[in-house]
Amino acid sequence: MKAIVVTDQAAGTAGMKLVDRPEPQAAINDVVVQIYAAGFVNTELEWPSTWADRRDRDRTPSIPGHELAGVVTALGYGTTGLSIGQRVFGLADWHRDGTLAEYVAMEARNLAPLPGDVDFTVGASLPISGLTAWQGLFLHSRLQAGQNVLVHGAAGAVGSMVTQLAREAGAFVIGTGRTADHQKALDFGANEFVDLKNDVLEDVGAVDLVFDVIGGDIQKRSASLIRAGGTLVTVVGPAEARPADGLAVDFVVEADRAQLGEIVQRVRDGRLRTNIGKVSALDEAIATFNATERRAGKTVIRVRP
Repeated sequence: MKAIVVTDQAAGTAGMKLVDRPEPQAAINDVVVQIYAAGFVNTELEWPSTWADRRDRDRTPSIPGHELAGVVTALGYGTTGLSIGQRVFGLADWHRDGTLAEYVAMEARNLAPLPGDVDFTVGASLPISGLTAWQGLFLHSRLQAGQNVLVHGAAGAVGSMVTQLAREAGAFVIGTGRTADHQKALDFGANEFVDLKNDVLEDVGAVDLVFDVIGGDIQKRSASLIRAGGTLVTVVGPAEARPADGLAVDFVVEADRAQLGEIVQRVRDGRLRTNIGKVSALDEAIATFNATERRAGKTVIRVRP
């Protein structure tokens, strides 16, 4: 099969290569999925799991990418809940070969059925962004209707999902970003927008929840805006600042079949729009990842036509 591999962490995306690899085999509780579309996050090449297994042993050349949509082609011993020929989407294990390939072997529990009326490209754009938003808002922050939510990067892949889900839950959403992101953030449902270059962040006043995808100084300033009992939730590593009288939560997104089902149902009925910035073929993927222009939204690789 064709696959993109990485061997040199220092080289980043410039060190990616498109090679031929053996097709994977299904272990116990695994399925093999023929991949139709895959998602990729540039920060994956900074994650230890891209380069080493759970025992910290080198596992290169490794295949990056962890989001996928495709069709089940094989079942491992003991696998239940899925069938050969079924359309699926999901989130592959961080420490195993990923989804920038024609096939992947992964645990069945990390996949959910992909309805026939949802395109594979859309399905592959949902797992990381959708699950990150869902878990940050509802599991880690216990979002309630009527709360004020400050969403950094509201026009990005994760931020746009956070904005939409928070609005649906009855929150008042204040989105942030660059000047060029203003209208896009409002289109995704933000009630207000803060231009982080030209506006004063502190002018938003007190909020119940900050959803942080930036870190650094913006995170520190945001923590001071959280009212008593509120939450700072971040996905960029341990929080550098904490609310004076609230919680600071950092987390790594996890696969969850039931949550994926909730997310894709919202896509089907129009309550949730995906945010795809660029779609490329597998043969063009490396050039896409190394392009210098800024891409807003999720990059999706279409592995099969």
